Amino acid sequence: MIKKKSADHSKKPYVRLIGRRGDIKIYSVDGAYVRTRIDEEFTNFGQHYRFHFIPEDEFWLDKEGSPDEARFFIDHLLVEHRLMKHKTSYDEAIRRADLAERAERRRSRDMSKAMHGGALPDPKTVHRRLLKALESGVKVWLVDGRLVRSAFDIDFTEGGHEHVYEFVPRNEVWIDDDVTQVERGFVILHELHERNLMAKGMSYSKAHEDSSKIEYHCRHHPDELHDALAEEGWE
Repeated sequence: MIKKKSADHSKKPYVRLIGRRGDIKIYSVDGAYVRTRIDEEFTNFGQHYRFHFIPEDEFWLDKEGSPDEARFFIDHLLVEHRLMKHKTSYDEAIRRADLAERAERRRSRDMSKAMHGGALPDPKTVHRRLLKALESGVKVWLVDGRLVRSAFDIDFTEGGHEHVYEFVPRNEVWIDDDVTQVERGFVILHELHERNLMAKGMSYSKAHEDSSKIEYHCRHHPDELHDALAEEGWE
């Protein structure tokens, strides 16, 4: 009998064990390391049946995720993992996992914070700090990622703009405050590049693919990030 090799939790990307749910071990991991060295599509969290590099009995939560969102992400992962383990498609599993996560978010007071007296959430309530106003008229805002996910779109991750998210005001790019300073430049590059391509008529899928390539390149050649940002209007 061949013994299955276990993951070495003393090495990257592991940061620390933060909990257990049954047989599932929940780890805080270095998301920047995962996105640079393993898979640039890894976001706030993941499980084996979505990201096969994650061991089957583990959930990974990006260490930069807001600690007060962990319970939302874990509830999501429990549903997604269980369904996909039993051969449910990813699309159906994530739909049902999103329902579970939304129910938990509704029990929080997030929505009331975003309403600002209106019938619909107010985009201005998520603004935290203006990062830069570009000469083109585009404003890049650092936003409250948790509030965006609770009030607008549960799948919002890292950043976005009005050509992808209808709730983002015209000429704004939003950067999730979960993104650390170390990674922020790469995410800004991705979002500006993607927005500029889509403003010229390119489809989201092609613009996202092209933006992921340039982001990946700069993550491995950080000395080129400044010039790449300048080409997108960040000067």
